Amino acid sequence: MRIVVVGGVAAGMSAASRARRTDPDATVTVFERGGEISYGACGLPYVIAGQVENFGDLIARTPNQMRERGIDVKVRHEVSGVDPSARTLTVHDRQSGRSVTEPYDRLLIATGSSPVRPDWARTGLVGVHVLRDLQDGLALKASVKGARRACIIGGGYIGLEMAEALREQGLDVTILEKGPEVAGRILDRLDQRRLRAEVEKHGVEVRCGLTVEALTGTHGRVTAVQTSEGPVETDLVVIAIGVRPNTALAEAAGVSLGKTGAVAVNARQETDVEGVYAAGDNCEAQHRVSGKQVYIPLGLTANRMGRVAGVNMTGGDAHFPGIVGTGIFRTFNLGVARTGLTQAEAEALGLDAASVDVDSTDHAGYFPDAAPIHVRMTGERGSGRLLGAQLLGQPHSVKRVDVVAALLHVGAGVEDLFGSDLAYAPPFSTTWDVLLVAADRLRRELGGEATPLRR
Repeated sequence: MRIVVVGGVAAGMSAASRARRTDPDATVTVFERGGEISYGACGLPYVIAGQVENFGDLIARTPNQMRERGIDVKVRHEVSGVDPSARTLTVHDRQSGRSVTEPYDRLLIATGSSPVRPDWARTGLVGVHVLRDLQDGLALKASVKGARRACIIGGGYIGLEMAEALREQGLDVTILEKGPEVAGRILDRLDQRRLRAEVEKHGVEVRCGLTVEALTGTHGRVTAVQTSEGPVETDLVVIAIGVRPNTALAEAAGVSLGKTGAVAVNARQETDVEGVYAAGDNCEAQHRVSGKQVYIPLGLTANRMGRVAGVNMTGGDAHFPGIVGTGIFRTFNLGVARTGLTQAEAEALGLDAASVDVDSTDHAGYFPDAAPIHVRMTGERGSGRLLGAQLLGQPHSVKRVDVVAALLHVGAGVEDLFGSDLAYAPPFSTTWDVLLVAADRLRRELGGEATPLRR
């Protein structure tokens, strides 16, 4: 069995490793267009901030380490074509300049995603960056040296993490966001405002509701962002307005895309072309709460998809279980987490949803260092179904979002969360954890029986 994987980061290396374990007799080859494999891209902002020492710390496995495990990794090799009828690939060696034809029996397309670069960003000016891979990180860190002002375009996950990172390096930072608030695709409006207040408290200027029109510079280096409200002077620009799935290779192979614009796959990570699988940030997935196909590219999703594909390419029968849209990040002293659907997302789907907001402390209020935590919880009227939750608080405290995520994964109701036996001791929680308080208030909002609360 000749298994070929295109893409050597999260999904690709997970698939290759699982295929090797499942069928030790298979030939497993990985083609990666870049120079590194198997690294944690989510750690890039923390290297730039100086909280992680160097980019090498993010590399989990090197090509040589994977070769020692029986996986033939070929870096700086770009797959430029697929012939599914002949089951061959055209591979270009970026170092030698030669192209060869490679056969396969099973093919995994794990080409990931690329940062969105609008036309106005394609200027060639020095000091304009995206942040997706190690090379992006190295280039951005080099630009930070000598810079005094930074402009981040986009107020999502990466933009907010980078605001902290660049402030840590002593830069004056401005976030420019097209929408009415930051985190527009992550949180409901009330929590967006709370998040913005935290960012501004740490000296970041946030300007929302404007449009970027151009980047301008002097002597080949960026000096300003031209917006609908006038210029913003800067020495450094980070473009963080989202990513797009890399689907060109899949489309060249005749693979269908879904309504999200990402590669359509079934639960076995199979495409609609025989022998061709796909996994990772180039794929859509089924949302277990909404039942819809969605495009939410995150690290665990990519790794899990790759694992499923690796099993199935070697004759096994694994299934990707879907996602519930769980995400978490930190900006300055605030941890932010969400799972399932927000109120706005539920309403957009036509669901009869209601939400409650609860403010409490992350552990017993009389215990030292008790800190505020906010929970917004959403459920469905009529069915009592739990739909989602958003948490803001100390970074360690919002990880309790996983309790809600686990219940969403099995289709639980608000009553199920309220009845959950959660751990309690004063250093960790109030007697009635904030999740239980929120669940009780939500079930009453949805028409359930009220229960007295004690802390």
